[in-house]
Amino acid sequence: MDLQDPRYAYMFGFLQADGHLSRGPGRKGNLTVELNARDVEILREFQRLTPYNSSINTRTRATNFSAERHSVIWALYALEARTILNDIGLPYGRKSTRITPPLIAFSRPDYLRGILDADGSVGYTGQGLPFLSLTTASTAVGAYLCHYTKKVTGAERQIRRNERDSIYNIVYTKEAAVKLAAHLYYPGCLALERKRAAATALAAWQRPAGMRIRPPGRRWKPSEDRILLRLGDPARAVVDLDRTARSCAVRLWRLRTGLVALPPHEPDTPEEL
Repeated sequence: MDLQDPRYAYMFGFLQADGHLSRGPGRKGNLTVELNARDVEILREFQRLTPYNSSINTRTRATNFSAERHSVIWALYALEARTILNDIGLPYGRKSTRITPPLIAFSRPDYLRGILDADGSVGYTGQGLPFLSLTTASTAVGAYLCHYTKKVTGAERQIRRNERDSIYNIVYTKEAAVKLAAHLYYPGCLALERKRAAATALAAWQRPAGMRIRPPGRRWKPSEDRILLRLGDPARAVVDLDRTARSCAVRLWRLRTGLVALPPHEPDTPEEL
């Protein structure tokens, strides 16, 4: 399974996010992927790419969202195939927090497209803005997407688990989403057809006249926090820190409520802003 081959890199990313590798007694065990029946073609492609016997079966069951949910399951049993996948980074059992980008050479855009096809979304928001997002429990995968996207688009994200379920929700919108989608979903790539179509549709978006371009964020330095705390007034800090009154007010509130750590004591030598 050469991960420098775009097809296998995509397949491996998809399996890391949406596959399940189980181990049984002796040589028993399997790899399974269950998808909505509309996505059966991608499983057929995985079957064609895999030089081992495997099967695709249908399943109908009731869920919280539908009285009859039709799904398809790809199942692979060969021990040799499972060993290869495990060796290159597909863990046995529960894996959502343990998956990481491969430690061997791999095709990066194709691997990330596989991750996004399995656990991401692409399209337009209710307000008509293009977006591309990933929901993941893996710190390594979330951080890698942010690192790679910054190189491709210049957009920077700081990942943080949400409080409700400790999951990372990483979202790119507007120009960053358009550029990233075009980069990952290039012509002729292996992908879920519905997500490829959604990604292609983003190319038609143009920023409406009058929509302000938000400047990139500027991190707060300890010296700035000390000045803000000393002044104690966001309006007075605007000139000294060259920041907006709203930015100063929010930062001061976060410092006072403990949402961000207080800066260390001022060093003996002046610190440059």
